[in-house]
Amino acid sequence: MTMSRLRSAILSLLTALVLFSPASAMAQDQSAVNTGNTAWMLTATALVLFMTLPGLALFYGGLVRERNVLSVLMHCSAVACLASVLWMVVGYSIAFGDGGAANAWWGGLAKSLMMGINADAMWGDIPESVFFMFQMTFAIITPALIIGAYPERIKFSAVMWFSGLWLVFVYAPVCHWVWGGGWLQAMGVRDFAGGLVVHTTCGVSALICAKMLGAREGFPHDVKPPHNPGLTMIGAAMLWVGWFGFNAGSALTAGSSAGMAMTVTHLAAASAALTWMAVEWLKFGKPSLVGTVTGMIAGLATITPASGYVGPASAILLGFLAGVICFYMVGLIKNRIGIDDTLDVFAVHGVGGMMGSLLCGILSAGGMGILSGVGLADGVTIPHQLWVQILGIVAVGAWSGLCTVILLAVIRATVGLRVSRDDEQLGLDLSSHGERGYNL
Repeated sequence: MTMSRLRSAILSLLTALVLFSPASAMAQDQSAVNTGNTAWMLTATALVLFMTLPGLALFYGGLVRERNVLSVLMHCSAVACLASVLWMVVGYSIAFGDGGAANAWWGGLAKSLMMGINADAMWGDIPESVFFMFQMTFAIITPALIIGAYPERIKFSAVMWFSGLWLVFVYAPVCHWVWGGGWLQAMGVRDFAGGLVVHTTCGVSALICAKMLGAREGFPHDVKPPHNPGLTMIGAAMLWVGWFGFNAGSALTAGSSAGMAMTVTHLAAASAALTWMAVEWLKFGKPSLVGTVTGMIAGLATITPASGYVGPASAILLGFLAGVICFYMVGLIKNRIGIDDTLDVFAVHGVGGMMGSLLCGILSAGGMGILSGVGLADGVTIPHQLWVQILGIVAVGAWSGLCTVILLAVIRATVGLRVSRDDEQLGLDLSSHGERGYNL
């Protein structure tokens, strides 16, 4: 072999090694990544995590008494960490795996421990690792929202056991039904960002938690007011900002759908806050800061399922309805029915999420002037879409309620649910965690 042929053979071998090396294959696969969409989804993921830590923690922390503020912050922090690990171990696989013959009901365990999700794995035009992280933040905030139903009287061990089991048996399967290719998605149910998956599940479960745990000492005639409304407002403001990632991020693109979802999210929050403030002003003579920001949260919960399907006028309408209906539901649950849903999780998130999911079946249709949405699927009428939405609400609510009753019964029989009366009077900050929120 001549020297020139030897050089040619060596160059060909080196070229082949470069072209077919793992690094080269990764570079070729990464060319399919839409960097704009990926950048937006990374940002949205951070925004949704910001909703729980610190947003929800501060919002809830300001609403309880000062002797329990650290316990609420601890609940939010610990649940966030627990949900993150469980999502990687099994939750993501149940929600978004290919469940084979049982795919209508759950995603199976093939993706447990993130098996098969490497640097090259894609979800559409974004890396699957980014989609995994974005969905993890939803799995974090949903059980964390339930914390508002049971502060000031629950055992910390019960919080951890319930939150972990609830994530696996309630949230992950429902997530699969609606977003992961399950039976409700196949029927055409519309839930853009979590009216069913997040707010209906947590709202129904919160109401049952409050009922089975029992009321706080002194409820309803001697309930202390929020110890720090300013802290609550700061947390609510963080929730408002983070909600842009929640709703606009659910478009999974950095396009027009995300832009409209962000717009209607903001308008619904503002409309609901003004409405709640006006109702409170007329009813009690003074508008409160806590009431105004609670109305804002109600508006955000109500627009969530419809945010990718409706326009600005519908957002104002949904916000108005949230401000009125959720306001009166707070009094109904606590004063008429007598359930101590301490921070109004069902009245705000549950009712708001279900109402938004129902009205999405109407407002997402076209041909209604300024209330027109993106339009229904081909051949689908408003009555049919309403039926599908109602079925989704009933199925998700029933599953959440049934599983919650079973889980709480098991936990009550094992580790117990409620702290002693002495610990409740001392406050959970000291009795459960050995710390004080304030040393004055």
